[in-house]
Amino acid sequence: MFSSRLIRLAPACLLLALAPLRSEEDNAWPLFVKRTAGDTEAVEALGPLFFAQEGPGFSQHGMRPLFLETKTEGATTGSALYPFFTWRHTDDFRTFSFFQLVNTRTDLTGRGPADERFDVWPFWFSRDNGNPDESYRALFPVGGVIRNRFGRDRIAFAAFPLYSHTEKAGRHVRHTPWPFLRFTTGDGHKGFEFWPLYGHVGREGDYDRFYALWPLAYRSARNLSEPVPEVKLGVLPFYTRDTAPGYINENYLWPFFGYSDRTDPHRYHETRWLWPFLVQGRGDDRYVNRWGPLYTHSVIKGTDKTWLLWPLYRNQRWAADGLDQEKTQLLFFLFWSLEQHRAGEPDGPAAHKTHLWPLLSSWDNGAGRRQVQALSPFEVFFPNNDTVRRLWSPLFAVYRYDRQADATTRHALLWNAVTWRRGPAGREFHLGPLAGFSADAQQERLTLGRGLLSLRRRPGERVWRPALFDFTPSSAMKAPAVASP
Repeated sequence: MFSSRLIRLAPACLLLALAPLRSEEDNAWPLFVKRTAGDTEAVEALGPLFFAQEGPGFSQHGMRPLFLETKTEGATTGSALYPFFTWRHTDDFRTFSFFQLVNTRTDLTGRGPADERFDVWPFWFSRDNGNPDESYRALFPVGGVIRNRFGRDRIAFAAFPLYSHTEKAGRHVRHTPWPFLRFTTGDGHKGFEFWPLYGHVGREGDYDRFYALWPLAYRSARNLSEPVPEVKLGVLPFYTRDTAPGYINENYLWPFFGYSDRTDPHRYHETRWLWPFLVQGRGDDRYVNRWGPLYTHSVIKGTDKTWLLWPLYRNQRWAADGLDQEKTQLLFFLFWSLEQHRAGEPDGPAAHKTHLWPLLSSWDNGAGRRQVQALSPFEVFFPNNDTVRRLWSPLFAVYRYDRQADATTRHALLWNAVTWRRGPAGREFHLGPLAGFSADAQQERLTLGRGLLSLRRRPGERVWRPALFDFTPSSAMKAPAVASP
């Protein structure tokens, strides 16, 4: 299954692949180490540098840390020099990006012209789908038009910042030049601003905003048609006041001293002295007790947080997705731990993830599956980034431990140079291509040179039977599920 991919990844592996062992693990380290589990095969070549994995509806190959490509049913994703070059191809669209600065996207509609977009941030933006009402081109700062992007229906500019015009829901805003002169018109909106000296814009029954010497003096009101509108006013740094139905927030010598009082939709009162250091708050669904940076304890909408000697120690407890969760951190990332229980079952099985940066990371799904890796400098910073996990983390995996739900365990040292595995069906050991040992219910087998010389012994026998060029399967032991490289 992997012969062509091995030729592409590491030609030197072909020499030993001509007479492969057919066991669950074929260890010719450092040229290659191949593992098989059911319909899934994984191989690493030249230590951790080249890798490939293939299974039903899935294949992946790459060269760490430079290249990765993953194929699933209907989609191909890849990266080179991640995060600089990334791409994704499906039956419906294709994308390519260089560091999110140069981006292309082609939507394949199946009928008519394709929808093509091309950006070179922050200079060029274009789209062409054959519809003049949706297509556009813009060269910043020279001029152009952009449609339905950046939260606006239409953006036009010429010799920016001399002129710009944005439109959204009938509201037109013109700058001549930006950001100093601003004119607002359309759909009842009216306004003129000479930033930062003066500005006034509004719409009757909707909103009204005013400032002078921005941001020193301002007044903003919205929901003017309501019996009690929302109003914000301030003369910085002396005084600010925000009011809304059932709410008031006042600050003196902003932002150091102030209070907030809310009665609707929930009750809450907060007092601040030398904000953000001293804060006291009490309410129906929240509690704040901050004596920063020494101690902070807050409970806000069911999330319980505690800080000690910020940023030395942090603890957070909350419930989400049917799980009670607790996160503990020392200096943000030096020690990081997340533990999860089923909601309302604190003594039940627990899943956890722990990082002791940069020494190790460990995972436990609470159902018998566990993993440990040392060293681990990236996992704590990119917990949800699968590309970093596959391209960078294995380069530092001096030691890995994997335990399956059926109690099968596997240890790997020095990027699979030394591996040993034990489970209900038997055990297996490999010292690269030099020596190997396997044992199951049918036999015990010791090999040298991947089978150039072997010794076998069946149950009940005392005599070991030698053999030369013994490349037959070494074990009937079932392999554990292949972990991602």
